[in-house]
Amino acid sequence: MYELAKITGIRSDIEGTEMKVFVPEKNLFNTILDKRIRDVELRLDDGRTITNAQRKKAYATIRDIADYTGYLPEQMKEIMKYEYIIRTGNDYFSLGTCTVDTAREFISMLLEFCLEQGIPLSDLAINRADDIGRYLYYCIKNRVCAICGRKGEIHHVDKIGMGNDRRAVDDSNYRKICLCRTHHTEDHTIGEKAFREKYKVYGIIVKEQENGLEELQQTQQVQQSQNDRSQNFITLSLLLYLF
Repeated sequence: MYELAKITGIRSDIEGTEMKVFVPEKNLFNTILDKRIRDVELRLDDGRTITNAQRKKAYATIRDIADYTGYLPEQMKEIMKYEYIIRTGNDYFSLGTCTVDTAREFISMLLEFCLEQGIPLSDLAINRADDIGRYLYYCIKNRVCAICGRKGEIHHVDKIGMGNDRRAVDDSNYRKICLCRTHHTEDHTIGEKAFREKYKVYGIIVKEQENGLEELQQTQQVQQSQNDRSQNFITLSLLLYLF
């Protein structure tokens, strides 16, 4: 369930930030009570538009998908836009004027689609990623190497320990990454720190929730100046996702 809302009040709290939001032209009172909704996901819209780097990533990936499927790039662009709408519930958008956040989500969806369908890219997928954490999660989900895109296996950044039965150990709180045999071996050879610095990747925690869905927790974030700046822009517009 997706709704557009406005921030009507805000104050700082010792444990975080309290917000008061207003959803115009919608009465969600009964829906929230009946479904016992308690958790929401907020995405702040600071008004910034898609960057040139994001546009290049999106068009390059669309072109690779078009080459693989036999469609023209312009046709594939529209197909993938509607695929994005179906998956997210968001509105139709333009790659010329959309927001930075929409571009980031669209690029992530394109990469997820390629990983799901086994579509080869003309560049390393990690170079196309605009949200590294989500990309690493998709690689784990589809068992694809986060570095080269070949079939991969789970590598535990937090070691389970020798002598423990990996099948019996609950690894839900362990940081992990998906790597092919070649890059898995390289990680052990040069060490975790050197490997992370070389490829700009890191381990993430993926937990299974009670409803069977997987939850991604980024335990080490690749800081992006765009994300940092967005924390300083509290506008009257945000996107409110209700679960």
